[in-house]
Parts: sequence; C-alpha cells; structure tokens
Amino acid sequence: MTHRFDTAAPGDRTTPRILTEAHELIGAAARAFGRDEYARALLAECEYRLREPLRVALAGSIKAGKSTLLNALVGQAVAPTDATECTRVVTWYRDAATPTVTAHAVDGSRANVIVRRGSGAHGLTFDLNGLRWDARGPREVDHLEVGWPSAALAQTTIIDTPGTSSLSREVSLRTARLLTPAEVEDDARAAPMSVSGADAVVYLLRRLDAADVRFLEQIGAGAGGSGPLGVIGVVSRADEIGSGRIDALHSARDVAARFADELERTGLCQAVIPVAGLLAFAAATLRQPEFAAFEALSTVPAEDLGIALLSADRFARADIALPVAPELRAQLVDRFGLFGIRMATMLIRLGARDSSALAAELAARSGIEELRSVLEVQFGQRAEELKAHSALSTLDRILAAFPGAESDRLRPRVRARLADVHGFTELRLLGRLRTDELPLPPPVLADLYRMLGGAGVAAHLRLGLPAETDLDSLRATAFAAVRTWRARAAHPLADRSTATACRAAARSAEGVLAELPQPRIT
Repeated sequence: MTHRFDTAAPGDRTTPRILTEAHELIGAAARAFGRDEYARALLAECEYRLREPLRVALAGSIKAGKSTLLNALVGQAVAPTDATECTRVVTWYRDAATPTVTAHAVDGSRANVIVRRGSGAHGLTFDLNGLRWDARGPREVDHLEVGWPSAALAQTTIIDTPGTSSLSREVSLRTARLLTPAEVEDDARAAPMSVSGADAVVYLLRRLDAADVRFLEQIGAGAGGSGPLGVIGVVSRADEIGSGRIDALHSARDVAARFADELERTGLCQAVIPVAGLLAFAAATLRQPEFAAFEALSTVPAEDLGIALLSADRFARADIALPVAPELRAQLVDRFGLFGIRMATMLIRLGARDSSALAAELAARSGIEELRSVLEVQFGQRAEELKAHSALSTLDRILAAFPGAESDRLRPRVRARLADVHGFTELRLLGRLRTDELPLPPPVLADLYRMLGGAGVAAHLRLGLPAETDLDSLRATAFAAVRTWRARAAHPLADRSTATACRAAARSAEGVLAELPQPRIT
C-alpha cells in the first residue's frame, strides 16, 4: 500500500490532492494570461510535467562517471561515456517506442543526430557534426533528447548533465541553469524557462571538495523555491578506491560514511551510497563469452593471477601466459576493470556456476541495487509530491515574472501550497534531520526517521511493523503513534526544532491512520 496524505476526495484515492490543486492553479494562471502566448507556453510546460514521469538529474564533476551510472541504471548502453562533444550538453533520456536522438537549438529548431555504436564500455557515440536543422543556418546545440525503449525510463526520465567543474564556464553553467536557475538567471522574464528541470538529483562524488559542497549548497538553497527537493549522493567509481583491490568497496563504504557524516549533517544530501558504476553496467550486460573467460581465469593459481592483475596493461600483454586471448583480456579490462575481474573470478571460485548467477552477484556487490532501493524510497514512492513541488515552484516563478493583479492574487495560494503540503515538510525534515542535532535518544531518532517515511511510505514501514500485520494492529499502532508524537511535541523541555519535528511525525501518523480502511459499523 502506498501512503498518500493529500487525496482528491474521500472516494478517490488515485490522484493526490496536491496534484489536483496544482492542475487547478496552473489552469487559473492560464486563463489569467490568455493573451500572452509566451506565458501560456510556459504554463503548458508546467502542466505537462505533472503528467510525465519523474525527472531525475545525474550531476557531478567531470569524469565522475555519470554516463556509466546512467547505463547501469537503465541496464543498456544508451549513453556515450567517451569524452565527446555530447558530454558537454544536457541530455534527456526518455522512454520511446523506437530509439531516436534529437538535437534541440535554443530557438526551437531540431535536427536528427547520427548514432554510432562504440566498442567496449563506451556504448554509443552521438555525432553532432554536420547536423541538418529544420530551419536555415547552423545552430548551437542547447540540449539533446534521447528516446529509448526502456522499462526504467518509462518510470523515470533521466537527465545527464555536463561536469560542474568544467574548464569551460559555459559548459558548467548548463548544469547550473538546469538545477539552480535562481543562481544564474538575471532576466526575470527568461528565468521560468530554466526552472523546468529536474525534480530530484543524484550527485556523483569522487572526492568531497569545496566545489561539490558549493554546488550542493546552491541546490539546497533552491529546495524551498525553484530547485529540486530531493538529493542523493553517490560515491562514484567506488571500485577505483584502493587501486581496484578486492576490498575496494569496503574502502568506498568508509569514504561514503565520511561524506555522509558531512553532507547529511549539513542537510545537503538525504543519503550517500558507494557504487561501482562500471561493474554495475558490466553485470547488467554480461555476455556468455565473458563468463567463459572468467571461468578459465578462475583456474589460474591466485598468486599468478594477482601478479597479472597488477596493472591493466600487464594483464592484456601477449607475453603473459593466461588461458584467455590477449584481445579478450583487454576487453574484460575495458568492460569490468581490474576490480571486476578480481571479483568475478573470486565469485566463480566460490560457486557462481553460470552467467546469470555471476551477473546477480556482481550487481549486488557493485552497490547498484542498494542505490535503486534508496531511489525508490526517497524518489519513486514520492514521485507525485516531487513533481508537484517542481510544478508549483515553476508556477511561482512564472507569476513573479508576469506581475499584475491576477498574479498577485494567485501567488499567495501557490506559496501556501508549497509551504503547507506535509509531504514537502517530510522531505525537508529528512534532509535536515541531522542538521538540527535533535536531543533525542538514538531509538527515538530512528523512529522519527521511519515515521517521516525515511524507510518507505507504506503504512507498515512507517510504523515499524511486518508487511503482513493485520489491519486492527496497524490502526492501534498508528493511534498510539499519534499520541506519542503529540506528547513529545508538547513536552515542556522540548526545544523548537524538536517540537517541530515531533509535530511533523504526529501529522505523519495521523496520515497513516486516515488512510487505513475504517472498521465497518454494524
């Protein structure tokens, strides 16, 4: 059962009330700006995003592994990972019936992009040379749009962004305009066009430097206005930590924990997960000849194989005696990395008997499944709320850019919805839970995190009960939770931050209780 706080009507549990109200407010604005085609176009885009899949942006510095992680999440080689011109522009990946790649110019012109199949781990290459636009003259590419048949993309539109620390200021600004438009726009009338970006962000970190912190702070500053509401951190290329040793992911978890202490404490991220993106993608696309090669390598004495794996060049050398051809060894390094080769051969020695079993084990150890789980809890289960927040934030900026009597009347209503929706309150509290250093015992803090939906929004997860718990027990536990959190909020020694968090938990418990079917009166 998916828990929702705002439903359209007592008998209609399909559309959250916040989406209904967002549609109504956008419609009212469209009627008010009936003669302004530019404003109506902005509002049409604002309304459209309520009906499309959740938009999640992948951001981070250059070479953080964004495109590789995108391929791993989709489970197909859909994003170029080599350093081509297309990695310098924002690229949208959407579900489509057939594969298409389209270049979009600032003036709205379009051109089809030639796609070439790359080799090894590089997947596809998008050729941006010689584009034939549907209007006269050459155009500068504003962004690319990739349509691809994918179950993952049917649920989530993924946006691959240029590196935030590019040597080219214009390249870095493309990401900033998407995620933190308020920080870079000077023209108030142009600003709303930049707002229609991401609903949530996955930020990739190889190290935690000042540039990353500054950019995350910009995203966080926009969370109450035009920026994305949810941010998850990923320690990317985790297999490279510790020089690709077999214990690399253990080292990466230590690094992620240090990053998490800082980023979660300051409220800049809701979680930090280590992921070996290259291994995750290779596991999703493991081929039978590769499994056979790993089987052959697993027969080599561990000491001899370890010597061969001292470096990528050494492993692929023709004069190194191994039961796999040098060309195939080079492909394995390209696709799996040294860490992946070590891990695959170890898993086969431990009992992985076929390619499916090996792929599942490699995926589990890459961290991709843990990331998917966190994304589902933090983003997927709150998709309607995140989309509504983005749409209402966009609407707020459109109304600010078109002042007048009708805008002045509508804008307070929009801001009231942004401030009052309990789902937004929960997300903000989850992001700042450690920031306030609440003086509560660890078990109570764990209960607070769970009640606010940090472990999932289903009723039994919020209440800390098994999935098979009967309805009467769910109601009794929810009712007790309401009383407990109200009492904590009213405690005379509770400071303001603690009281606010406890009141929010009580509201969450009330929402659970309201959503549970009520007993029939006979």
